[in-house]
Amino acid sequence: MTQTLTAQDLFRAAYENRYTWDADFPGYGATVTLRGGGMTHRGQVQVNADFTFEVLNIADDAAQRQIKSQLWEITIHRVRHSFAETHGKNTFALGETDETGAVEILVSGAAMGNRYKVRDNTVCFVHRQIRDVVVNIHTFETLTTDRGYLSTGYRSVYLDPETGTNKGPETVFEDTFEEVGGYYLLTRRLIRTTDNDSPQVTEIEFSKVRLLA
Repeated sequence: MTQTLTAQDLFRAAYENRYTWDADFPGYGATVTLRGGGMTHRGQVQVNADFTFEVLNIADDAAQRQIKSQLWEITIHRVRHSFAETHGKNTFALGETDETGAVEILVSGAAMGNRYKVRDNTVCFVHRQIRDVVVNIHTFETLTTDRGYLSTGYRSVYLDPETGTNKGPETVFEDTFEEVGGYYLLTRRLIRTTDNDSPQVTEIEFSKVRLLA
């Protein structure tokens, strides 16, 4: 870590290093296959240029909701917002540096109590309170592109903000991206959820991916 860099410098650099779709993003369509719970569902998805999306030809309501939830998760992280838009009402301070070299970033202001860790110009840990729950996200694998990094392996857990005890299952995500027409698009997501020592595995595959005209 360069001693002259402030906490805001470090965090801003990592924030701006995230891979996002640009203003020319045309949207894309794909065949989606959801596997989990002994069932397989197959249909189509379309992500539009304005980041809205559709799930087509899947009759099962639960499967459709699950796919929509993942499409929301995919698209929200590909939207480019400036650092000032997202964090302009926050201030930052340096915390501890852990054994991996990750530097803790402590947040005050509008997002008081949130904190992050930055390592190698990536955000590798997020601690954020959302209403009555705290979510911790640990990123353990990334893909480096010429336009920023993508998280390809990460673990999330929900905690009680007062006691720190688990408030939901631990979930591990493994993502695979492919470059299609100059854009990196998700082609496979493996979700491993552990609740009461009972693991559940869900796979979402996107095939025949094509950009919209």
